[in-house]
Amino acid sequence: MPYRNGNYAAFYVDEPFYEGNLGSYSAHDFCYYQMLRMWKGGDSSFPFNDSHMKNYNVRDGSNWEHTLKPRLRERLRNSKNIILFLSSCTKASVALTEEIKYGILSQGLPVIVVYPEFNPILVDGAFDNRVYGLWDRLPAFGDNMDLVPTLHIPMTRERIRTALSSPNYMVQSMTTAGCYRL
Repeated sequence: MPYRNGNYAAFYVDEPFYEGNLGSYSAHDFCYYQMLRMWKGGDSSFPFNDSHMKNYNVRDGSNWEHTLKPRLRERLRNSKNIILFLSSCTKASVALTEEIKYGILSQGLPVIVVYPEFNPILVDGAFDNRVYGLWDRLPAFGDNMDLVPTLHIPMTRERIRTALSSPNYMVQSMTTAGCYRL
């Protein structure tokens, strides 16, 4: 059984992806993942343990079936949860759909959903209607999120710190499946 101590960050990057110029560093949702890494780099107590740094790096031109997909799955098997960044740029790419389906359906990983463009994410105690629209952009998530605990939060450092520190959103000790807000 794998030692599940990583946080798997899932985000949309255009396909096909080209490494030239700025590559993924200029991609809208990738920047939010980089923010987590920056917060961790500036504060070793920040509870982000990057699953993407735990096995071989992949090249963007690598074969999907033989290299990329198996490495993504290995990273997910070694993770305790998924941090999903949902924004107006998010699309249901092959890779993001695979990450969410494999993470939820095969690994039963809880999902911490971060909405970088909305703070707050609630209006009069209910989700902002634009949040529902983001779920529709990624059907693999919207159709399966009720199978695991999903915590929905705006992108603030303290909310992410609280979410990542909560045993309720770790596969080893997670709470019951359902939709939660912080």
